[in-house]
Amino acid sequence: LSGQATDARAKFWKSASVQAGAASLKEGSPFRFIADSGIKATEHHEGALLEQIDLNTWVSMSIQRAVDKVQSRLQDGLAFLATVGSTAPFVGLFGTVWGIYHALTAIGMSGQASIDKVAGPVGEALIMTAIGLAVAVPAVLGYNFLVRRNKSAMEEVRAFAADLHSVVLSGNM
Repeated sequence: LSGQATDARAKFWKSASVQAGAASLKEGSPFRFIADSGIKATEHHEGALLEQIDLNTWVSMSIQRAVDKVQSRLQDGLAFLATVGSTAPFVGLFGTVWGIYHALTAIGMSGQASIDKVAGPVGEALIMTAIGLAVAVPAVLGYNFLVRRNKSAMEEVRAFAADLHSVVLSGNM
């Protein structure tokens, strides 16, 4: 998205009009979506109820809704990643408890604590713990990376939206 922001700055702001600037942006780009929303807001500001809202407020609301949709799309999948990162250690802990339970059961059935009765189940417990951590650590690192990246991307999106709002209201469509 930061590459698209650079592209938007290079193309959009050098255009002769908002319409031409929007057309210069990549189809499907969040910046194109926001620009199109601003343009549509000015074109469709008519009708009994809409005329009671001044153009500035209407354009501002329309652009903000577009920004909110972009932010929502950026956050897709983050909840799942956070859930995996936070629950995987507990799955590993459950495996540890299960392995220790098997070790204690083996000791109880044999009547004595020998290494051959304990080693297998404790090894299983350690493997389950390692698997839980192997899943959790990358998930948490990935989540944190994506949240930081999304935050900086949204700063670019909001800056573009604020500038667009000003240009749209200037009437240079």
